[in-house]
Amino acid sequence: MAVSARHTESDVAPPKDQQHPVRWHKSTFFNITVLGLCNFAAPGIWGAMNSLGAGGAASPKLINAANALTFCLMVVSCLFSSALVRFIGIKGALIFGTLGYAPFAAGLYANNRFGNEWLVLLGAALCGISAGVFWMAEAAIAIAYPEPWNRGKALGYWLTYRLGGQVLGGAINLGLNVHNNEAGQVSYTVFLVFIAIQASGPLVAFFLNKPEDVERKDGKKVVLNIVDNPWLEIKRTISLFFTPKFLLVVLFIGQAVFAEAVFFTYLSAWFSVRARALGSFVAGLIAVSAGNLLGLWLDRTGVSLKTRTRSSFWFLVTLQGGWWTWATVLVTRFHHTRPTYDWSTPGFGTAFALFIFLSIGFQMNYLFLYFIIHNFADTQDEIIRYSALLRGTESAWQAVSYGLTSLPLFAETGGVYFNFTLWAVAIFPAWLVLRHFGSSTTDGDETAGSQLDVSNSGEESEQIQKS
Repeated sequence: MAVSARHTESDVAPPKDQQHPVRWHKSTFFNITVLGLCNFAAPGIWGAMNSLGAGGAASPKLINAANALTFCLMVVSCLFSSALVRFIGIKGALIFGTLGYAPFAAGLYANNRFGNEWLVLLGAALCGISAGVFWMAEAAIAIAYPEPWNRGKALGYWLTYRLGGQVLGGAINLGLNVHNNEAGQVSYTVFLVFIAIQASGPLVAFFLNKPEDVERKDGKKVVLNIVDNPWLEIKRTISLFFTPKFLLVVLFIGQAVFAEAVFFTYLSAWFSVRARALGSFVAGLIAVSAGNLLGLWLDRTGVSLKTRTRSSFWFLVTLQGGWWTWATVLVTRFHHTRPTYDWSTPGFGTAFALFIFLSIGFQMNYLFLYFIIHNFADTQDEIIRYSALLRGTESAWQAVSYGLTSLPLFAETGGVYFNFTLWAVAIFPAWLVLRHFGSSTTDGDETAGSQLDVSNSGEESEQIQKS
């Protein structure tokens, strides 16, 4: 089950005078910026609403149930997303994927202002149908569009926009609720801003260049298309899921994304409205910095892939272990003491810092998952399939996490206990895969990297070299 890698020059940036000239509106930076703005408008603002604590509601039960419905439907839409690319292309898939987010925000607005519940569930369903396609499309674009030496930085830059939504949500909510030092729901005015931003998502997506129009500094053409029968494509995607290397990282994906429902519910359960807003704002800013630093490290092609993989993996799992231990102690205590922390409350700093650290861990784990997946893919169509599998698997885990955290006892303590256990059991299976990254099966040498070199030779199944 070794993961082979062949070293070529393509993972190292050539001198500037040897780089191909590109037009700014067709450059990879322009396209990743458009992708980031789509991420900000769609899942970024969705994250902003979640970062208010249970979608800004006084009780997390309904919102967590709605999120569980969204992620259940995303599992299905992720599975069919690669087949959809066959008909509408990767750009069309991105546009389609942005359509369902605004209805969900509208449902939260109606619930927050009028107590309406059915629109929350309808919006959650529409969001789930489109979001699974969006998640696949944006992941495939973020992996395939950038030059190999820019991929880690591009991933960090792209994911910055997602957290930008959380920062904006926190800033808006903090401004509107700065004097609210009690528990409860946030001002419904916040959601009017969110609806407007999410409704702009499809328009922003129209500015993305199609893969064949992208200009890269290495002169390579991007190819992201599906040419086979859609049902055959679905079968191939399913078959990739059951390969040993993917199955062994399923638990690692789970421990990374299960945490989102846990720490947002933690924020909702134990903090005042203005403290939740502050948490959203501060955690977003700090997590952006941490994610971009990890991206810079993963792009250090002068350091062997083996070193980058192993150091990042053990750094992340060690930090996560410490934070989950801390979380276990705190929520066990809170279950008995029933606090509501405001920034003027004694003990606020200790409880608040945990939310910040768990947010950082989520962002860094999230970026590292893309690093893993792009080292799995061998061909251009596998980028789409693995992206769909990654996002579908994430969605399945998040459906479980939001479903379970809609139960009061699990929301208070069980989520932390479960995530702690999941972290522990995920380490060894993931290590069985990651320990092979950077190990050559041909000459036994360590390689400098395993990067996707996306080129177009005119063949339908273009090969993507791993270096």
